[in-house]
Amino acid sequence: MPSTETLAPPPPSAAAATDRQLGAYDRGVAGPTIVVVAALHGNEPSGVLAFQRVLERLRRRDAPFRGRLVGFAGNLAALERGERFVDEDLNRIWQPSRIERYAATPWNERSVEAREQAQLLEQLDEELDLAHGTVHFLDLHTSSAVGKPFVCIGDTLRNRDFATRFPVPVILGLEEQVDGALLEYINNRGHVTVGVEAGQHDDPASVDFHEAFLSLALVSAGCMQTSELPRYVQMRERLCAAGAALPRVLEVRYRHPVRPADQFRMRPGYENFHRIHVGEALAQDGSGDVHAPETGRILLPLYQGKGDDGYFLVREFARSWLAVSALLRRLRLGRLAPWFPGVHVHSDDHNTLVVDRRVARWFAVQIFHLLGYRKKRDGGDHLLFSRRVEPA
Repeated sequence: MPSTETLAPPPPSAAAATDRQLGAYDRGVAGPTIVVVAALHGNEPSGVLAFQRVLERLRRRDAPFRGRLVGFAGNLAALERGERFVDEDLNRIWQPSRIERYAATPWNERSVEAREQAQLLEQLDEELDLAHGTVHFLDLHTSSAVGKPFVCIGDTLRNRDFATRFPVPVILGLEEQVDGALLEYINNRGHVTVGVEAGQHDDPASVDFHEAFLSLALVSAGCMQTSELPRYVQMRERLCAAGAALPRVLEVRYRHPVRPADQFRMRPGYENFHRIHVGEALAQDGSGDVHAPETGRILLPLYQGKGDDGYFLVREFARSWLAVSALLRRLRLGRLAPWFPGVHVHSDDHNTLVVDRRVARWFAVQIFHLLGYRKKRDGGDHLLFSRRVEPA
């Protein structure tokens, strides 16, 4: 629900919201653009601090640079309060239809996050429209649970290529479990996108990990050489050590949604990538114990008041299947999917396929993932799959 506070009209332009831009570094040399968004959730300041560190170091050394680096704070109102959000989760409202609906709503009738979104989107649009080279978009987060850093992607080939340059676990399929994430919105505009989880909200090490991710991104994107970036080797070694004992690629198998009325309470002691077993009591809610539906590893267990994701379960994904899917996509075999038994094109969206589970009974989700589709919705007897947007 919108906040009841009395609010002034919106700023007339992005220039009036100068605090939202954390800064930029641009030596006027052609190259890629790296856009960083931090603090989409107001209780996650780590990315802001890390970006400021990196920017200050570049400026102090007057470092050589090809392209442009720019950073933004996502939810200024929630950041000031130190809360995940004020009225609604800013990282769940990036569906194009929802953006259009908010734009048609009078400013003083919008939620706090709808106003934050409008201001952030104005500045993002300006940067994306001006970019000449490849745009690499990084969304920086932390979690309420202790745990090792990782990255998550929408599974396009270019996202894979960029994400696997970071020596930490890569999570596939998270975007299929949540709707309205900024990362997917930017990916669907044709850019390379990676979400970065650096650790626990209040852990100083999270700032160090975010700084390391940003430093490696500058090199991986082609903005700098390793020799031009101080402490690059140490930062890479920091990430290597954090991810050393973990699988390199995992996929999300399950999301446990929660509502405030559920009275969900995670049992203490779970960390990101903690091994769990089917039937294990992971939490409690108003109905009693909440049990793990299968064996795997837990991800992002909820240890904060706000949030609608109780936890996720992930399993290791064989890297050999990544090679298979890359080959299938390069051969563009996904074009044959509408001819599969039990599959037809959605009447309202030619990029969406409707799969009859009564006909396509075996491994439908896995097959369509290999071909470059994401599952949009489970409709009982039918599944909907949409084609992932591959950056140009």
